[in-house]
Amino acid sequence: MKGEAEPEIAAQSFTVANRRIELLHCHRMPSRSFFYKGRQFPVCARCTGIYLGYCAFPLFLFGLVSMNLWLSLALFLPTYIDGGIQAFCDRESNNTRRLVTGVLSGVGMSSLVSITGIFIAKQLLHLIS
Repeated sequence: MKGEAEPEIAAQSFTVANRRIELLHCHRMPSRSFFYKGRQFPVCARCTGIYLGYCAFPLFLFGLVSMNLWLSLALFLPTYIDGGIQAFCDRESNNTRRLVTGVLSGVGMSSLVSITGIFIAKQLLHLIS
């Protein structure tokens, strides 16, 4: 929200199965996070979407789904556009939009990591053969 004090960005952490997990990049602002049964998610709505998008990685890794490089990069655009509009214009996004743009970004990153890994593997195989 405009006019609300920005939180200090520091390492946030939570515990899962007695292991402390540090989240260095997520601001965890309550107004930009989802809640379940009165408890705030450990990451904001956009990061939740990004992590959900990362779940697509095995589909790319095992060749069940493929995407070209340009489409993978294009999937990042909605996140940057929404974040940029929110940061530089007088328009606040909503958690649904943050979630959707986050999922797109996570899928794009999954595809990009897969493309990069396959390229490096092919180069290494070419080098040793």
